[in-house]
Amino acid sequence: MMKTNQEYKKTIRIMEVCGTHTQAIAKSGIRSMLPKHVELLSGPGCPVCVTGEAYIDAAIRLLDDDNVILATFGDMLKVRGAFSSLSEKKGKDNIITVYSPEDAIALAQKKPNKTVVFLAVGFETTAPIIAATIKNVYENGVENLFFFTALKRMEPILRFILEDEGNQIDGLICPGHVASVLGGEAFRFVTEEFHLPAVICGFEAEDMKMGIYSLLDQIQGKSPVSFLNLYKPCVSHIGNKLAKEYMNEVYQIEDGYWRGIGKVSNSGLGLRGKYQRLDAKKKYLFSEEIISKPSACQCREIILGRKAPYECKQFGVDCTPETPLGPCMISSEGACAAHYRYGRGNL
Repeated sequence: MMKTNQEYKKTIRIMEVCGTHTQAIAKSGIRSMLPKHVELLSGPGCPVCVTGEAYIDAAIRLLDDDNVILATFGDMLKVRGAFSSLSEKKGKDNIITVYSPEDAIALAQKKPNKTVVFLAVGFETTAPIIAATIKNVYENGVENLFFFTALKRMEPILRFILEDEGNQIDGLICPGHVASVLGGEAFRFVTEEFHLPAVICGFEAEDMKMGIYSLLDQIQGKSPVSFLNLYKPCVSHIGNKLAKEYMNEVYQIEDGYWRGIGKVSNSGLGLRGKYQRLDAKKKYLFSEEIISKPSACQCREIILGRKAPYECKQFGVDCTPETPLGPCMISSEGACAAHYRYGRGNL
């Protein structure tokens, strides 16, 4: 068990904001090694979990056109919009599961008489490869492929959480994959502006334990509050220069819409300038209207770090991976799915 100051009685809440960290922490059993007063919370690090209902509804409406084929990652299929999911609308060849944005190019070339729309979902981790694909399509004239973007930026949502007066987070494990693209300096604001201990760490159990231990030391006053990069083999000071160049060329910053949260200013990435010719939002004139629908799902509270999955009355009862009520139980990187799969007894 990790040791903490036994005289420190206050509940300590540490949040991670990376779907891979969510899954790795649950799988490794790290929670069972921590004292009872230390809580590990999962923030909005799963891109599927934060994709809004309106986006899913718009994708489903595209299928009203028999000429349209949707290309999507598999974990998007079960995510519900306001009334249904893509899996419920899936026919023989109207929705195709792909494993890379580049697969959508091959699909469009194979189906020249169809319009292929790729559902571009993710954070700054997947945004560069999608940007490279968009650039490739624009320059090489694949005329029947379009991109429906719901790409998110990590910094604005972290600011949204940390500026909330009800925020009770004591330390932050920064998203390692996003940091490898943007660079470690992209998250220094967490400590410098919000005076919160923050760490970048890897995904192996020992990496995460080291990150948590360093945060506990700071929170308990054993060491000064600081920002630490413990993942230097993969996260440099400035990040991946080429990946950022692709993003800066292809995308522009715009408002983003987050499931259960709503609009967060400057938290989205949309297509810029000449690349808007490939923008499905422009082609089909999608509305950004958010539809509110009563739901027993408490994903909002979970991804904002206000609740742990087991604090939801539906968790493991009406909401399971077989019968999910919300996206946090659908994606393997969702907090609820990870908690459910890797041992509810250790939560």
